[in-house]
Amino acid sequence: MRAGLLRHRITIQQPDYAQDPVTGETTPSWIEAAKTWASVEPLSARDFIAAAANQTKVSARIVIRYRAGIDATMRILHRDKIYNIEGVLADKVSGLEYLTLPCSEGVNDG
Repeated sequence: MRAGLLRHRITIQQPDYAQDPVTGETTPSWIEAAKTWASVEPLSARDFIAAAANQTKVSARIVIRYRAGIDATMRILHRDKIYNIEGVLADKVSGLEYLTLPCSEGVNDG
């Protein structure tokens, strides 16, 4: 993957749960796990129709350099949009160069 294709600045967030010491209630929140460069590609109309046929909610494909620890419990912030990670796909050759993250769009409160 050429570095020039990774031209979008994104923030990867992971869920964090804080427990109220008085009530014991846990409150979900999001903390920053990383800031990195990525390729953010909305699905084409053809891809979107194919995804709808399979009843998936994937609306974008985000590609980043390989980073250990990325999983589907995390979310991505790009500009004013929140993307929920639906899966993590390693590259075909070594599995250690880049990750493709199929994402759905929308608010994820944890």
